[in-house]
Amino acid sequence: MPASRRGRIRTLAAWAAATALVAGVALAGCDAEPERGPGVAARPSPSPKPTPEWDTSPASVAAVGDSITRGFDACGVLVDCPEVSWATGGDARVNSLARRLLGPAALPARSWNLARSGARAAELPTQMARAAAKRPGLVTVMVGANDACRDSTALMTPVPDFRASLTEAMRELREVSPKSQVYVSSVPDLKRLWSTGRGSAIGKQVWKLGVCASMLGNADDLGPAATERREQVYRRVVAYNEALREVCAKDRLCRYDGGAVFDFRFTGEQLSPWDWFHPGLDGQERLADIAYAKVTEGGGDG
Repeated sequence: MPASRRGRIRTLAAWAAATALVAGVALAGCDAEPERGPGVAARPSPSPKPTPEWDTSPASVAAVGDSITRGFDACGVLVDCPEVSWATGGDARVNSLARRLLGPAALPARSWNLARSGARAAELPTQMARAAAKRPGLVTVMVGANDACRDSTALMTPVPDFRASLTEAMRELREVSPKSQVYVSSVPDLKRLWSTGRGSAIGKQVWKLGVCASMLGNADDLGPAATERREQVYRRVVAYNEALREVCAKDRLCRYDGGAVFDFRFTGEQLSPWDWFHPGLDGQERLADIAYAKVTEGGGDG
């Protein structure tokens, strides 16, 4: 082959290689982050999905739970008195959570007391489904006392069943009303209520009718068997409260009271003068105080 032709071939090969190299660099540059001069801000990364902010002024309130939320024995003997309920009552002496949040005039149209005296956790999903249908801004939950207050400790609701009922109740709410906030009250310390109420002769007579027999039965018996029985109830309430905390913690729009109701030291002034066990007017007001403080504290998530 003539030398001149071989030279042209080498020149064309070199040109092709150079072209390929330039093209490769250009393609790589398409994927690389471009260089920035001084003072040029980096491209912002996508923002994470924001956590829902807790509304400290919900527009409506629904209450689910048991006799405490129904104001049982707060106005009369062995009767409900929902007008003095800590959650939704309209009585100015108690100044319920709903009254403080909504104002007295709005209560009839924007608050609903769906609790039932005697209710246990197993009933909570049904109550919560009724609450969800209202699509409330806030749902209050107070349940568990009747699960521990049975004729005997053997009949107390097992903790796994209690937790399962709470979980199902939250599921019922979220399927219909995903934006409703939830305030969960701890179960009161039933042992402390026994210790306080046993100083009343009238109260002990009412207790004999079967009020929370697992804790209040044979109120003056301080023997080993009775003491152990009361300790079993106490431990079960502690376990219920832990279940309430755990289930609530899994929902971003749920606030647990942190054990505030359990820790509250009810005195004779706060207990019903008819049964010395359920909260009276003053006790209902204290419960409203605790709930309002928790619902309105700060912003942030649930």
